[in-house]
Amino acid sequence: MKFKPLLLSLAMAGACSQATADAISQHTYANLDDVTTTHLLLDLDVDFDDKQLEGFVEHTLDWHNATSKTLVLDTRDLDIDKVMYQDKKGSWHKADFTLAARDDVKGSKLTIKFKSQAVKARIYYNSRPEASGLQWLTPEQTASKSHPFMYSQSQAIHARSWIPVQDTPAMRVTYSARIHTPKDIRAVMSADNKDALYKDGDYLFDMPQPISPYLIAIGAGNLEYKAMSKQTGIFAEPTILDASVAEFNDTQAMIDKTNAMYGEYAWGRYDLLMLPPSFPFGGMENPRLSFITPTVVAGDKSLVNLIAHELAHSWSGNLVTNATWEDLWLNEGFTSYVENRIMEEVFGRDRAVMEQALDAAGLRALLKTLPAADTRLNLKLNGRDPDDAFSSVPYTKGQLFLIYLENKFGRDKFDPFVKGYFDQFSFKSLTTAQFVTYLKANLIDKYPGVVSMDKVNEWIFEPGLPSDAPNPTSDAFDKVDAVTKTWLNGEISAAQLPTSDWSVHEWLHFLNNLPRDLSIEKMTELDNQFNLTQSTNAERAFAWFMLAVGNGYQPIYPALDKHLSGIGRRKLIVPLYKALIKNGKKDWAHDVYLKARPGYHPLAQGTVDDLFAK
Repeated sequence: MKFKPLLLSLAMAGACSQATADAISQHTYANLDDVTTTHLLLDLDVDFDDKQLEGFVEHTLDWHNATSKTLVLDTRDLDIDKVMYQDKKGSWHKADFTLAARDDVKGSKLTIKFKSQAVKARIYYNSRPEASGLQWLTPEQTASKSHPFMYSQSQAIHARSWIPVQDTPAMRVTYSARIHTPKDIRAVMSADNKDALYKDGDYLFDMPQPISPYLIAIGAGNLEYKAMSKQTGIFAEPTILDASVAEFNDTQAMIDKTNAMYGEYAWGRYDLLMLPPSFPFGGMENPRLSFITPTVVAGDKSLVNLIAHELAHSWSGNLVTNATWEDLWLNEGFTSYVENRIMEEVFGRDRAVMEQALDAAGLRALLKTLPAADTRLNLKLNGRDPDDAFSSVPYTKGQLFLIYLENKFGRDKFDPFVKGYFDQFSFKSLTTAQFVTYLKANLIDKYPGVVSMDKVNEWIFEPGLPSDAPNPTSDAFDKVDAVTKTWLNGEISAAQLPTSDWSVHEWLHFLNNLPRDLSIEKMTELDNQFNLTQSTNAERAFAWFMLAVGNGYQPIYPALDKHLSGIGRRKLIVPLYKALIKNGKKDWAHDVYLKARPGYHPLAQGTVDDLFAK
């Protein structure tokens, strides 16, 4: 979809039009009023020796300003060799270009000037080893230890570090690509991957649906493929392929349930790419091919809500997209809500409520630490890096807002509203203001007297949680709390805790709610009984390590070293580094980090670098 219609629709909302234009422009240099890209053609070589992508990107252009002959693109740390353009007669010419000085947030503005309005523009370039949106891993840093690995992480504005592009979610493009690799390396992309099933070093890809640039993704490594169902499969290194298939073989059931609730899946296939442990996130919703951390392969399907989350993005985020990063909650709040509905449909209400309760407890703890302005759903970044928008506020506060509406209106009214919202804005980018207009017309005014617009505005535009916000509770957690109290009071031993039937969610609730000044004797008793220091479940190990660091429990440190050195998922390492610094272990933590840092993604490196710098 083009930028121009977005602005026209916003103009109907009055003064918010300029505010939205400002919110978009604070993170992109692109002259979207003049011209937008409708299609990208990538032709790139994957060079593991020099840790770079090299080749060209071709932009098919749609001009909105009849007098403009300038195309402005976003870049970060790219070397631009030359620019060619095609005129309306089909002839190609060399174009003049300038690459401005680097801004810490936005990167470098690439300005291309044509002698006449170009039909297509082709930029020849290469990325650099320090590209913020790419990670290059040596064979030793992968699971197989035999081949190098490269993958991208383009969200929020990191696509510009490996493609000169109009890097904003306000616009959408289709794309095709030809990717060249060593013959024993398989490449995959967020596109139709049928050509990737044949490993030959020369791969063709096509994404026929328009997506925002942050959803363009690539991976390359020692990948094999295994189908899970008629519509789903997994690309992974051989050492983790079978375990991943066994863990995630409910994915088709998740798709089928979501189809029934919110309309047919719009993207053809839904495959997963299992990444090396250095991946800084749990998952990334790249369309047709979600990128997944191996830390959720627990062996018991206890962490598959992450798959439900990335799948849910196929409706919320990929199909209907936030127009600016200040509207991130439109992506993540809806996705967290749909994720939980999927989990309820596939695994039952009890599990879904436990996951709600854990997330809500985490949000309430976080709200105590954030500046009030950063606890609003419609966040104001004021020029900050959009990576700063990512916290449990857009995810869980957004989810709780939608649960609030569901509780007030009932699912018989709220489910058709959500489905209608996905239908109305399918393959479009929208703002919070547009959502509020749609909400008012299609739910609030349609069923008057249920929820006021004042309450809607409180949820979206005011800090913190409303006093009547949902506070999910689980009977299972109540039972855990009761037996925990008897153990803390010395009435039973750790061996008498009824953990044999506990899910990972009950374990997390137990560990997260233990006193932060628990005695060493109690810590030792727990560890001896349940071997928590050596837990193979990444989430449970993280919760135990957080408790142990705060309580000064020393036996964890060899295992904690291994944990911090072996994975790069920010959720599972950044809070631990913070806790170590806070609790007098800064020197030890820094030594571990220096060892682990080369294996971390640039996004994780930047976050932890800042912790130690402060």
